[in-house]
Amino acid sequence: MTIRSPKWARAAAGRALIALVLVGGLVAGGWLLARAPERPPVPLPAAAAQPEGNAATAAGPSVLEVSAPVQAQAPQQQGPSELEKWAAGLSGALDIPERALLGYANGELTLRREQPACHLSWVTLAGIGKASSDHGRYGGNGLDAAGAQTRALGAVPLQGAAGEAASEQRSGPMQLTRQEWQRAGAGGNIQDIDDAAVAAGRVLCAGGRDLQAGLGWWKAIENYRDSALFRQQVLGNAQLYATLSLAPQTASAPSVRAVRFALDQLGLPYVWGGNGPDAGAAGFDCSGLTKAAYDSAGVALPRTADSQFRAEPPVAGEPRMGDLVFYGSPSTRIHHVGLYLGNGLMINAPTEGMAVQIATYHVAGDDYAGAGRPSI
Repeated sequence: MTIRSPKWARAAAGRALIALVLVGGLVAGGWLLARAPERPPVPLPAAAAQPEGNAATAAGPSVLEVSAPVQAQAPQQQGPSELEKWAAGLSGALDIPERALLGYANGELTLRREQPACHLSWVTLAGIGKASSDHGRYGGNGLDAAGAQTRALGAVPLQGAAGEAASEQRSGPMQLTRQEWQRAGAGGNIQDIDDAAVAAGRVLCAGGRDLQAGLGWWKAIENYRDSALFRQQVLGNAQLYATLSLAPQTASAPSVRAVRFALDQLGLPYVWGGNGPDAGAAGFDCSGLTKAAYDSAGVALPRTADSQFRAEPPVAGEPRMGDLVFYGSPSTRIHHVGLYLGNGLMINAPTEGMAVQIATYHVAGDDYAGAGRPSI
């Protein structure tokens, strides 16, 4: 569950990969990395299940290859009634209020006309809306959804190298600053989702960015909010929305519910043997996260990565959303597990000193051992 492989932690100029670090700063440019501190594992109470390793154990990939969310179902353009039908058909599956979903769709349609080369998708706006205000459920007081989660759970938010001025006041469902609102040339009301979504789209597309390209997408989100946690929340939820837009009937599946749970834990600290805040821990270790995610969906998993690997049916071919992805040696011991998100990404608790985060699930030279699909 800790990361020691030089193949995952070597500096390589010119490659844009991102690692989230709970303590210490982020290194700008090329690979962003951090090493876990050398310290003994945290002892567990005698009654607790023993985790599958200690602070000297290797783990899965700790870096996130720059990528944009996959393409989603496009909003209808035939007229207001058709757009309303589109939003009504997806709102429940996505857990996005219809009014907010219409705002994100109108934001995409407006930017298609204004800046077609930007390729802004409503799922990016929806990811920002979720990370900023939970689609308007928070907001209006400068406290975004990430801040609300941080205060509620005691998480440590992951900041970019420059950070964000604590005094910078944000408003509305997209948590825009007044400066961003003015630069976007927005009229209307910053609290209105239609106006705010269009303004957010203009901020994202500024400078001729192409959000279809991975690096362009990441630069746009970084420009919008200099917070590593925010970027991960936007990516993870945008990816979820894109996938569900193509298969809304799967929204209630345990695998999707497990992924939603895991996304809500982004930014919580790695805790050796940790089973999460509901169990009295500040965070999770890798298998603690996957078990808690499936527990939330009514599916019981064994406690350790190795026992999960041996208990769940293997997956032939590429994993799909909600599958468990394993690292180690099938013949001896599996030492790490993550939850597959889609688009080559997983959610995992990598190692001490790092947070629950999204990472690329399989890179050349790692010890990826395959995927398992929990029995429902």
